[in-house]
Amino acid sequence: MGIWATQVTPRLVAAGSEDEKVRALRARACGGLHGEVVELGFGSGHNVGLYPSAVTRVVAVEPSDLGWELGARRRAGSPIPIVRGDLDGQWLSLPDASADAVLSTFTLCTIPDVHRALAEVRRVLRPGGALHFLEHGIAPEEGVQRWQRLLEPVQKRVFDGCHLTRPIDRLVAESGLVIEEIDRAYALTPKLMRPWVFGYLGRAVRPA
Repeated sequence: MGIWATQVTPRLVAAGSEDEKVRALRARACGGLHGEVVELGFGSGHNVGLYPSAVTRVVAVEPSDLGWELGARRRAGSPIPIVRGDLDGQWLSLPDASADAVLSTFTLCTIPDVHRALAEVRRVLRPGGALHFLEHGIAPEEGVQRWQRLLEPVQKRVFDGCHLTRPIDRLVAESGLVIEEIDRAYALTPKLMRPWVFGYLGRAVRPA
């Protein structure tokens, strides 16, 4: 990875302002988490403070050393233990069926081999365990999709591989997880922002 990916992007993500509406969406994604939770793309810890009290530990998967350092204050203030696990969501060292839940917020857009990562999610989840996700991806309208395809090469360069055109719901379903809840909608922003803000919020379960 180059200097931009290791030094600039983590700072941009950590410093990015999130309004109350995004925070509320994160809280919804965290709802129902319990027990041993694996969080993909922990970053600097934007979800810290939103985990339910039923969570006993969070295993953070985070490739960026700088992102991890920038989250030190948030982690120190968490009543729930947070430990750093693997660096790559595509290759988890966790045992099969060892996690009660997996949390992914604005992460599946960036992982290079998203199919491999979701296969790992399914593997480490216990039967009946769930992937909780809040992601952005491909929009339903062809006009917005055209802009997403045009903008995606620049988006990937500036934000360390972030894709705009991934069909999150289809990718999750293709992994063998069963989607039990999902909302799809644009964030309430000006129409100019639509290529970046079509969101998927849901929960998908590993079949028993």
